[in-house]
Amino acid sequence: MAISVAGGVRPGKVIEIEHRLYQQLIVGKQKSGSMYDELDAELEADASKLAIEREAILERLAKQIQAKQVFEEVSTQLINTVNNAIGHQLASPDSILTYSGINENQLLILELLQRKNLDLNRLSPLITEQAWLARDLLNIVNSPSFRHRRPQRSDVKVTDIKLVLNFIGVENLKLLVPYFCLRNWLPSGHANLLWTTRKLWRYSVVSAIAAQALAKLHDMDGSFVYTCTLLSQMGASVVLKNSAKLFEEIWGEWLREASDSRDKELYDAVVATEFPAQKVYQLVLQHGSALNWQLLYQLNFEDSAMATVLAELDNNLSYKELSDGAAMVARANCFAKIVLLEEMRQITPQEKRIMFDYYELSEQEIIRLKGQNYRKLDII
Repeated sequence: MAISVAGGVRPGKVIEIEHRLYQQLIVGKQKSGSMYDELDAELEADASKLAIEREAILERLAKQIQAKQVFEEVSTQLINTVNNAIGHQLASPDSILTYSGINENQLLILELLQRKNLDLNRLSPLITEQAWLARDLLNIVNSPSFRHRRPQRSDVKVTDIKLVLNFIGVENLKLLVPYFCLRNWLPSGHANLLWTTRKLWRYSVVSAIAAQALAKLHDMDGSFVYTCTLLSQMGASVVLKNSAKLFEEIWGEWLREASDSRDKELYDAVVATEFPAQKVYQLVLQHGSALNWQLLYQLNFEDSAMATVLAELDNNLSYKELSDGAAMVARANCFAKIVLLEEMRQITPQEKRIMFDYYELSEQEIIRLKGQNYRKLDII
C-alpha cells in the first residue's frame, strides 16, 4: 500500500529531488538553451575560451607528473582561500548586502507596487534613482513592439520616467519591476557562472509563470504571489553573485602574481583552477532560503508581507503549515523544479508524483500549469 506524503513534514525523497535541481543548476555541466531574454550574451565566447584553455592545460598536466603535483597543491590552496573568504562574507549580513546589489529603495519600490492605491508620483523618483531599472523600463516603452500602444507622436523617443510609468500602466509595472529586479540581482558578468546564471534565471521565470497561472486559477492577487516567487530565488542569487565576485578577485590576484613570477607551471595551475561549484552549491542549500527573508530584515522590511511569506517558506517544516500565499509560491516552485528536471532528464514519473502529492497539486492545477508557455513571460 502506498503511503501518502501529502503536506506533512517534508520527506527525505522530496528534499533529495529539490536538492538535485539546485545541483543541476550550479554543478551540472548542461548548458541552458536559447532564452527569450539572453543574459551576458557577450560572455559566451569568453566562457568557452576559458573552458577550452583549462581542458588543454589539464590534459597536458595529466602527462606530466611533477606539473600535476604543482597544480593539485596550488589549486587546493587557491580553492581553500576562496572558500574561507566566501564563508567569512556569508557570516556578515553587511558584507552580503555590499556585494548583492540590493538596497532599501529597491525593496520599497516592490512594497509600494503591492498597495491598492499606488502613487506613481512617489514611485517615479525611486525608479529614476535605480539607473538600470529606469533604463530597462525606457527600453520597453521605446521598443518598436510597444510604440503602437502609445498615443500620438509614437515615433518620438520617450525619456521622462513619469511618462514611461503612465504608458506601461500599474498592472504591468507590478510584473515588470520584480522581473527586472531579480535579473539585476543575478550574478551577471561572470564567465565562470554564465550557464548557472542562465539556468537559474530560467528556473525563476518558470516559477513566476506557474505562480501567475495558479493565482489566476484561484482568483488570488497574482502580482503579490508572482513577486514573492521571484524573491524566493534572491538568496541563491546573492550567494552565487558574492561567491563569483570573490573567486574572480582572488583568482585574478593569484594569476597576476603567477604571471609576474614567470613560473609557467604556477601560472597554468591557477588558470586551470575552476570555480568551486560543489562548495557553492552546498552554501546555496545552507544559506539561500534563509537569506531570502534575512536580507529584507536587514533592510528594515521585517514587517513586509513579502518578508512574512519568505520567512514561512524557510522556517516551516511542513507544507500544511504554510499560509495560502506561501503555499502557492511553494507549489509554483515545485512545478518549476519538475519542468527543469524533466528537461534535463533527471526525474522519474514516480518522483514527479511524490512531488505533486507532497505539495498537494490538484489535477485541475496540474492541467492548468501544463498548459502554460514556459518559454516566454507574457507581461506586455
